[in-house]
Amino acid sequence: MKKIFIAILSMISIGLQAQETMHPSPAQTKKIVITGATIHVGNGQVIDKGNLIIEKGKLKIETSNPSLGTDVEHIDATGKHIYPGIIAPNTNLGLVEVASTRATLDYVELGDIHPNVRSLVAYNTDSKVINTLRTNGVLLAQIVPQGGLISGSSSVVQLDAWNWEDAAYLVDEGIHMTMPALINRPNNMRRGNTASGDPVRAGLARIEQAKGFFREAKAYLNEKSHAEVNLKFEAVKGLFNRSQSLYIHCDLVKEMLAAIELNKEFNFKMVIAGGADSWMIADILKENQVSVILSEPHSLPATEDDAVDQPYKTGAMLYKAGVLVSISQDSGDGYTQQRNLPFMAGTLAAYGLSKEEALQVITSNPAKILGIEKRTGTIENGKDANILICQGDLLDMKSSVLTHAFIQGRAIDLQNKHTQLFERYKYKYQIK
Repeated sequence: MKKIFIAILSMISIGLQAQETMHPSPAQTKKIVITGATIHVGNGQVIDKGNLIIEKGKLKIETSNPSLGTDVEHIDATGKHIYPGIIAPNTNLGLVEVASTRATLDYVELGDIHPNVRSLVAYNTDSKVINTLRTNGVLLAQIVPQGGLISGSSSVVQLDAWNWEDAAYLVDEGIHMTMPALINRPNNMRRGNTASGDPVRAGLARIEQAKGFFREAKAYLNEKSHAEVNLKFEAVKGLFNRSQSLYIHCDLVKEMLAAIELNKEFNFKMVIAGGADSWMIADILKENQVSVILSEPHSLPATEDDAVDQPYKTGAMLYKAGVLVSISQDSGDGYTQQRNLPFMAGTLAAYGLSKEEALQVITSNPAKILGIEKRTGTIENGKDANILICQGDLLDMKSSVLTHAFIQGRAIDLQNKHTQLFERYKYKYQIK
């Protein structure tokens, strides 16, 4: 019995030694002065050989040479580049760990209409995926639920936290709706033209169902008092006072036009998530003040009639048309691929945007869409110190090597499972 007990202790010890030692960083204590870097503000402006001060988690751009005292941490960033932290919208990061393992999936709720479901409370700060995003400069993310017609609320989190309460950056900032498919696809099982067999008719019926819900919610919220509290109606209160946005997930022109028509009745702040065909109606989106979170710029064309490079050009076409546009790797199985956002933005820079405009698509633009532009998204005085120091061009896969990252002034550990395995096998095979 004693031998078994010792063996178990030994196995536990080995398991503990194999665990990652990364943990959230403590709050900033020392003033940090960064000198000599090229500062990419995130609004199109570039400051050569700029100096940046981080104090109490906030930013200050210093035009003159800052004084360096004994109680100051100095970072010489001569020849390096400073960027705003990247923001990943429309992701189920932290809600999925292993896509093929059901026990690690916590992003879909049963039912059709459940706006009171909050993705934030299911966010797993211990996910091993999170650190792989931070290594490439993604410091904030919008955590999005899925499932049904109206899926629930999303929240913005910062990616260095002990739990979801620590992670919360902006709580319940939007409600998500999945637009029903409005296209007839061949279906051998259903050849009739009944409502149940006609996907377009069924889709239009579901849109009416959503409209009915919003009408009932409006009537409920217009009442001064209630005999009973309706959690679903209370959850969408922010849509009507425009403190929340309505994110409608769709790709086709018909679906986006139906979304705009739905919104004309309610005047919500509306964002299209997906938008593969949004380039076709960029002028209509601009006219109706609809923002777009463009999914998967690295993808195949939506139809065989599209140009082979259309997904690469769509972001620039929307930007040039005056549409507020950001990009994401979708909220499906692309949660691990959000780390490639800077390189997707680099592709946009090769297909119609300048590099500073492409940087806006992953920094200041998503900040505006998510409603956090007063706190982050650009490097300006008084904003949160969510910044990156990079040896080369952040948007270039070959030269993008981060040396430092800060979230609200806290220096972030840039290790992850991948870097640790890299060092492990370098050691095993004596590779220098």
